[in-house]
Order: sequence, then structure tokens, then C-alpha cells
Amino acid sequence: MTSPSGTHDKPSAGDPLPPKCSVIEVHVGELKQLFNAIDPSPFREKDLDPKAEEFIVGWAKNLPRDATLALVVDLDREAGLPDEAAVLRDAIHEFFSQRAQAYRQRLRELLRVGRTSLVIGLVALASAIALGDFLAGLMKGSRIGEIVRESFTIGGWVSMWRPLEIFLYDWWPIRDEARLSDRLAAMPVRIRYLNAKEPDAWKGDWPAVSPRGERAAGEAQPRTLDQAS
Repeated sequence: MTSPSGTHDKPSAGDPLPPKCSVIEVHVGELKQLFNAIDPSPFREKDLDPKAEEFIVGWAKNLPRDATLALVVDLDREAGLPDEAAVLRDAIHEFFSQRAQAYRQRLRELLRVGRTSLVIGLVALASAIALGDFLAGLMKGSRIGEIVRESFTIGGWVSMWRPLEIFLYDWWPIRDEARLSDRLAAMPVRIRYLNAKEPDAWKGDWPAVSPRGERAAGEAQPRTLDQAS
């Protein structure tokens, strides 16, 4: 274990932190607090706990868009398995990578709806203008005819509201979320061990099993929810 700059000389493990990076710091008692407790997925595919995700994303949004991001997890226990920092990094990277893909899928779907809405809006606008002109021609010289023409014209432009909203306002926040997720999926992750509790405190934490399926000697098998109750 080494102590890179910015870790306050505490024992740490994981990726080296780039110089002048913007560090997101998370303080937890156990690594498993970072992840959704009811998610049965393997370690690298677990979802982050919603509060942990909100905290990390919110901090990142307050940083400059061109800043190099890094995550430091302050952990209230001693080091456990030698690969736990790598497992944590892979799990966080996988989560935000999937998050970026979901945002891009959402953006593609939104643009598809926008294109369809644009075609419908243009047809509705052209039809409304043509119908308004036709009815105004039948009532030529009548004030009512002008009112009908203006009413159809306004209705036609109202039909363009949805595609204009999509192409002017709705798409770029989703794109920004995808780009932020890409940055979070590539950031280095480091664990900083703050306090030394009992020597085997790590055995009750996540991950209790390394990616190779190795379990600590003498560790009991995990209980199911039924057994725990």
C-alpha cells in the first residue's frame, strides 16, 4: 500500500491519483454501503446505492467540466483482500458505463420522437394554414374570416411546440449526463483506510469474496435474507 499525494499519509490502496485532479471524497464505514443492498448481481455489476450515486454525481457536477476526476473512498477499517480496491474500481466503472449507455439510448429515443413529431407538426402546420386560407377565402371581406385564418395559423404553430422543445431544449441535458457518466466511468478509484478496528473487520464487508471466488479462511458462508430474519 502507498499513500499518494492528497491522502493525508493514511494507508491506501488502488489507482494512483493524477496530479491536479479534482478528488471526490466519500466516507463510509463499510464498502458495501456504497452499493444497493438488494441487488443480487455479481460484484462488478452491482448498482450503486441511490444516495451514493446522487452524492458522487452531484459533487462531479459542481466541478469544472474539463477537470480530471478521481474518487477517494475513506473507509473506517483496515485493508482486507489485496484486490478489493480493484474490485471496487471495476464495479464503479461498470455502473457509470452502463449509466452512460442508458443515457445515450434515451437520447436516441428522444431524437427519434423528435423527428416523428417534427414531421407531424409540419404537416399539421401546412394543413392549418391551407385550411385557414380556404375558409377565409369563402368569407372574403368578413372580419370573421380573418379571425378563422388567424386561429388556424396559431393552432398550426402550436402543433410545432413538441418538436421545437425537443430540438431546442430537451436533448442537450441528456447528452451532458452521458458525458459526465463517461468521465466517472474512467476516473481512478482509491481506498483510504482511516481507522483500524478489529483485525478481521473487513470480513463482514463487501466484497467478502474476491473476483476469483476466494473466500477468507474460516469465514462463514453468507446468510440469506430468510436466514437473517
